[in-house]
Formats: sequence, C-alpha cells, structure tokens
Amino acid sequence: MGETFDRMRDKTEFNSAVARRVERLCMLAATLVSLGVVFLAELGDKSQLMTMTYALRYRWWVVLSGVAIASFLVHGVSVTIGHFLGMTLPERPIALGAAIVFLLFAIWTWRESRDNGDEEVRTAVAPRHVLLAIVSSFVLAELGDKTMLATVALASDYNWAGVWIGATLGMVLADGVAVAVGVVLHKQLPERFLHRAAAVLFLLFGLWMLFNGALGWHLAAIAITAAIAAVAVIAGVVAVIRLRRAPAPEVGPMEPSPDRS
Repeated sequence: MGETFDRMRDKTEFNSAVARRVERLCMLAATLVSLGVVFLAELGDKSQLMTMTYALRYRWWVVLSGVAIASFLVHGVSVTIGHFLGMTLPERPIALGAAIVFLLFAIWTWRESRDNGDEEVRTAVAPRHVLLAIVSSFVLAELGDKTMLATVALASDYNWAGVWIGATLGMVLADGVAVAVGVVLHKQLPERFLHRAAAVLFLLFGLWMLFNGALGWHLAAIAITAAIAAVAVIAGVVAVIRLRRAPAPEVGPMEPSPDRS
C-alpha cells in the first residue's frame, strides 16, 4: 500500500510540474503574441501622434511614464472584459468624453503658446500637473480603440496575464518611438511653433473623436479634419520659411567696463 501511495504521489507531482511548465509556456506565448500585435497596431495610430504631441512640450520621462500607466490601466480593463466579463463598452459616450478633453487641451495649449513664460519653468511643473492629464487622455482615447479590441480578443483565447503584460509592453515600445521623435523635434524647432503645432494636433484629435466617434458622421469628420490639417500645414510651412529668412539679431561692439579702481 505504501508503494502504491508513493507512486500516486510521484505521478501527481509530475503532472503538477508539467502543468506549471505548460502554463508558463502559454503565458510566454501570450506575452509575445500580444506584444507583437499591439506594437504593430500602434504604428501610425493616433496614440503615437498624441505621444509625440506631448513630447513636444514636456519631459520625455513624464510622457513615457504617463503612457505606461495608461497602457497598464487600459489593457487591464481589456483583459477583464475579454477574459472575465465578455462584455463591450459604450463607444459613443466615451468618444464624446475624449473629444471634450482634447478640445480643452487644444485651447489650453494655444493659450500657453501666447505666453512669454520661460521654457524651463513650464517643463519644471510638468511632473506635478501633466502626468494625470496624459493618463486620463490616453485612457479615454484608447477605450474602444482597435488596440483595445485586439487585446479583448487575445484575452478571450490566451493566458490573461501574458496578454496584459505583452499588450502593455507593446504600447509602451511603440509610443516610445514617438517620444524619441518628439524630443528630436523639440530640439530643432522654436518653442512657440511647437506649442501651436501641439494645439492644432489636439484640436484635430478632438474634432475627429467628436464627429467620427461620438456623432458617427464619418464623411464630415474626414472633411473637417482634412481641411484644418491642410490649413495648419500651409501655415506651418510659411512660419518655418519666415523664421529661416529672418535676419539674425546684430550684436553691437562690447563697451569696455568702467574702471572700478
């Protein structure tokens, strides 16, 4: 009897070890698949443009931290919906809320571009005041987005923890590319120009979500955002040409300092 129980215990331990190994492999596979799917889905998506817009104005680590927190929250909701609840979110109310947020950001950013504050002062207050704005705007923008829907679909078939980790990493990596682009542009272009460009991008995001997402007017959304984008591009090109053609300020001869002896 003792040998029989020992064999049964050994077999149970062996089966448990195999099950744990299979579970780890399933989690790894879910992580890699979700990372690849979300990374590719984010390329060229509005989230990348939003990230670049924030990186034009604020420190890169603040922006990336906000993106990481928002990604963790959004994909946590996606996994909960796909794996545990099997439900959908109301798209139009969420799109309306996101549209209002981005339109307010556009007004705020444009007003900041008219101020003469120092750049270092604005970036210094960013960690205290902007992180919540970045997180909230990303959460609202991603709810119901194709990236979230992809995560919901993956969570219904794969290991939920692996999907959560992989989707979060995929979004952070993709938006990290946008942060790098924003940092480079921030070093090359004037501060006032960057603030106004960011305001226009926020305006386009808000109008697109309002007409396309909240109201369902697809053609109107395309026409309005395309017209505003065209006008903004032309105005931006003209502004850059004027800045490059503007003569450099002349520096007069330095006067000798008076003798203090």
